[in-house]
Amino acid sequence: MPNSLPEPLRVGILGAGRIAQVAHLPAILHSRSAELIGVHDPSAFLRDGVARLYETTSYGSLHALLDDPRIEAVVIAAPDRFHASATIECLRAGKHVLVEKPLASTLAESETVVQAMRDTGLVVQVGAMKRHDPGVRFAARATRERIGRIQSASLWYRVMGSLRPSTEATYFPRVLVDPAVRTRENAHRANREAYLLATHGAHMFDTLRNFCGTPTSIMARHTEVNSDHVWHGMATLNDNGLAHFEIIVDVHAEWSEGLTLFGERGSITVRTPFPVTLQASCVEVFDEATRITERPVFGDTNPYKLQLDAFAHAVRTGAPAEPDAFDGLEAVRLIEATKVSTDAGGVWIETS
Repeated sequence: MPNSLPEPLRVGILGAGRIAQVAHLPAILHSRSAELIGVHDPSAFLRDGVARLYETTSYGSLHALLDDPRIEAVVIAAPDRFHASATIECLRAGKHVLVEKPLASTLAESETVVQAMRDTGLVVQVGAMKRHDPGVRFAARATRERIGRIQSASLWYRVMGSLRPSTEATYFPRVLVDPAVRTRENAHRANREAYLLATHGAHMFDTLRNFCGTPTSIMARHTEVNSDHVWHGMATLNDNGLAHFEIIVDVHAEWSEGLTLFGERGSITVRTPFPVTLQASCVEVFDEATRITERPVFGDTNPYKLQLDAFAHAVRTGAPAEPDAFDGLEAVRLIEATKVSTDAGGVWIETS
């Protein structure tokens, strides 16, 4: 993805909480493709504090941010339940949108966002930043071009438990916290099973679709051990292959994320590190015809910056956004299908 455009995309940030401070704001500073104009958050403590740290404008309302003619696009880093309504409001104000995953809380909300994207003709990119990990991009392209139809796929997403706070402390920049906001958001996450499936399932199912296409059906089982949640599931693929997926929050070990694909002409393995390390995934592509395994090495590896570069490129050139609102809708569809299946004891649910 080109790092230079005729002029940087002028962006505003909606939401000044953790993901904005840890990922999106540093990405803007590191990118030549975007320029930060200002930030809005309902918390005056957060928006004013972040504005001071980044020497930018603090907007007292979303309307004020959207009313600024300098702003061309908005990065939505607000809590999940606001994603759909905020995206639609930004689109109606004529702003392109990079919205954090998941696209929306429900399939119905996702459909309204897709319709708004179509009505306005503006760019909506979903913040599934793993697609912009250069290792993932290399492996996805190899999947489409080199190994033939997928026979079997295994994908896993295991969020570490006790190791996570110390790892984040190592890599995170200074993060401002509003205790009142934290208390309120924790209350909204009281249904831990639903929250974890939505926030981590959004990554899992976008990855599944990116590598294997949209499954025709899905089934899953869920269990809870103490406060740890586990999902195991199966998906049938359009080419008659089968995929297995696993989500664990938390696993009492190191972070573990990745996939293994077996195709007609070779295999692909991807190991993805903890996202805040900003490292590329380790990839192995085996070509059966040549008996050679390729292990590429990458340079520019910050997936948050790379997704911002891709967003700016889509806005400036008209290139497709990746993933777009339709991709976000399909991820939400698979999240909902997984919930329906687990609630029914693991029945198969048609997804296409």
